[in-house]
Amino acid sequence: MRLVFTFIWLAGNFQLVLSVGLNDTPTLGSSNSPRLLTKDIISGGLEYQVYQNHSVFFYHEDSGEMYVGGTDFVLKIDVDGHTNNHIIEKFHLHTTGQQQCQEGPCKNVITVIEKFQDSLFVCGTNGQNPQCWKLFSSVNNQSNQIVDSYEGTGISPFIYTQNSLSLTIEEDLYAAAPLDTDGSALQFRRKAGSRTNVWMYDNWVSEPTFISASWVRRKEDADNEKIYIFFREKNSDHNPEADPWISRVARVCKVDEGGSKRFFQNTWTSFLKARLVCGYPEESLYFNRLQDIYVMHAEDWHDTRVYALFTSSWNSTAVCIYSVKMIEEVFENSSFKGYDKEIPKPRPGTCVKNSRSLPLATVNMVKDYPEMSEWVHSVHYKAPFYVSSNNYTKIAVDRVRAADQHLYNILLLATDSGKIHKVLEADSEPFIISETQLSSRSTIQSMKLDSKKKKLVVGFSEKISIVDLQSCQEYNTSCADCVLARDPYCAWTNLGCTPTVPGGIQNIVDGQKSVCSTSVGEQKQGNRTKRAIVSPVTADFRTFHSVPLDVPFYLSCPIDSYHADYTWKHRDQSSPCLQMQSNCLLLIPAMRQENYGSYECVSKEKDHTKVVKKYHLTRQIIPDTTIVRSNIPDNNNIASALVPQIVWIRLGLSVAVLGFFR
Repeated sequence: MRLVFTFIWLAGNFQLVLSVGLNDTPTLGSSNSPRLLTKDIISGGLEYQVYQNHSVFFYHEDSGEMYVGGTDFVLKIDVDGHTNNHIIEKFHLHTTGQQQCQEGPCKNVITVIEKFQDSLFVCGTNGQNPQCWKLFSSVNNQSNQIVDSYEGTGISPFIYTQNSLSLTIEEDLYAAAPLDTDGSALQFRRKAGSRTNVWMYDNWVSEPTFISASWVRRKEDADNEKIYIFFREKNSDHNPEADPWISRVARVCKVDEGGSKRFFQNTWTSFLKARLVCGYPEESLYFNRLQDIYVMHAEDWHDTRVYALFTSSWNSTAVCIYSVKMIEEVFENSSFKGYDKEIPKPRPGTCVKNSRSLPLATVNMVKDYPEMSEWVHSVHYKAPFYVSSNNYTKIAVDRVRAADQHLYNILLLATDSGKIHKVLEADSEPFIISETQLSSRSTIQSMKLDSKKKKLVVGFSEKISIVDLQSCQEYNTSCADCVLARDPYCAWTNLGCTPTVPGGIQNIVDGQKSVCSTSVGEQKQGNRTKRAIVSPVTADFRTFHSVPLDVPFYLSCPIDSYHADYTWKHRDQSSPCLQMQSNCLLLIPAMRQENYGSYECVSKEKDHTKVVKKYHLTRQIIPDTTIVRSNIPDNNNIASALVPQIVWIRLGLSVAVLGFFR
C-alpha cells in the first residue's frame, strides 16, 4: 500500500490531500517484509561505457576468478577492488567475418563462459553465426591471448534472447542451445570433450526452456554420478484451466555414452524426467513456472539441496527446497507414466559403465516412457518454504558460519526492480533480514555469488555492482540492533557490529537482545570505530520547528526495521504510524494549541524499545496582516507586500515538510 500526501491551494489556504495506491513498499509488522532497508551498500563496482543488453557471469570456485561477458568483450574482474575500476584484464571479441544479420547490428554478444580443458572457453552470438574461442590470461608480462575459433552452434544461441545453458564436467562440455536460427531444435547434449557426444531424443520434451544443469558428485561411487537438468516445458494438457507450463527435473548418467550402433547411437540411454512441484498439494494450488535454480552441494550427495524459484499466474513468487535424496527416490522407485507392464532389468535410467551394451528392452523404455508417474515434492511438502508478492527473478544461496560455529543458509533473492533481499533460513522458516536497492534504472540481468569472499556480483545494463554481504554498519547503533538483525554475517564485538568472529554476540535463532549484557555493551560502546553511529537511545537529537496555527504539518522518522512497531508519543497520548515508503509519518491536518510540544517516534521490536526521532513544535507568531488605515499612509503597496509574505511562509512550510523525504 502507498500513501501519497499532496498540498494544494484551495479556498485561500493550503490543503493536505491523501491518496492511496499500490507499490512494492514493504508493510510494517509483516513477516513478509525485510527487516532493514538500505541503499547502495556495495563494496564497489564498475560502470559500462556502453549499455549492455545482455551479460553473463562465470565464477571459478577453485581459482576464485570472476569473469563477465558482454557485447564484444570479456572482463576478468577483481571483486575485492584491489585493481583500478575492478578490471584485471579485458579480452576484445568482435564479430568475425562478414555477417548478414536479419535485424539489429551484427554484434558478438557473449553467452557462454566456462573453464574447459586448459583455457577459458568463451562463446558468443557472433552476428547470428555462433562461434567459440579459447582465452589465455596474460602471464609474465605477456599480453593475453585469444586463440582458436570453433563452430559454436549448439553451444551458444544465435541471438542472446534465445534460451541456452552450459556447464563443464571434468573434461567434457555440456550445453543446451538451439540448432536452428529460429530458436528451435533445443535440447541438452554433451557437445565436446573426452567422452562421446550424445543428445536427446526429439519426443522427450516439448518447447523446453532450460533453467539450469548441475553435476552432483559421489566420491565413493563416481560411476553412478548424475547430471540433473532443470527446465520447464509446454503442458500437453490443453484444458483451459491447466497451466500452460510444467516444471521438470531430468537426469542423465555422467558415464552414458549412448546406445549401440544398431539402436540409439549417440542418444542418452539414461534420460528420465519427473514433474517438479511447488505449492499447496492439499489445495491443488501450484507455482508452475520455474524461474531459477541454485544447487547447494554437500559432502554427502544425499544432503545436496536444490533451491528453486517459481512464479505463478496470480503474481506471486515462491521458493521451494528439494533434496537430491528425495529426487533420486522418485527416479529409483516410481512407476513409469503410461507404462503398466513389467519393468525390464536393469531398470531404465540405471548407470552402467558400458551403455552400448544395455538390453534393447531397457533402452526402449527410456525412449518411449521417460516420465515418472510420481512427482518430486519439496522437503516442506505442504507449502513452499517462502512465498512473496515480490517478483523475484534470480536466486543464490550462501552458507554462513555464525559466531557459535553453527551453519546457516542465507537466500539472496533478486527482484525485478533492482533490489536484493537477504533471507535467513531458520528452522524451516524464512526471516527477511534486509533489502538493498542497487539500481532504480534497470532490472538485474545476472548474478553470481563468491562465497569465499562473501561478495555478490550483480549485473545491470549500465553497471556491475559488487555487494559486500558482510556490511554490518547498518546495525552499528547498538548491540541490540546488531542482535535483532539476526544476520549471521554480523556480530557485536569490541569494535561494534562487525563481520562475524568466534565469540561475537549474536542470537540468530530468535533475535532476543538478552544476550547483550549491560557490562559488555558499555565496554564495547567505548571502543567504537570511526564508522560507528552514536546510539539514538542516549543521544540528544531533538529537532525544533516553529509552526503557525491552523496550518497542516506532519512529522517523519525513518523506518529502520519493518519487523518493528512504530508509534508517535505526544504528552500522554500515542498515535499510530502512517507508513510512506521507508518513513513513518504523523499527520496533523491543522495545528491547534494542543498540538504544540514534544513528540517522540518510538519503535518496538521483540524486547527492544528505542526512540528513533524527537521533535519539539512551538507556535510561530505571524504578524497581523489587517491594516489600520488611520495609522498608515494610503499606500496599497504596503498591504500587497504583506500578503505574498504570508503565502510564502505557508508555501515554505509545505516545501519543508516535503523535504523530509529527500
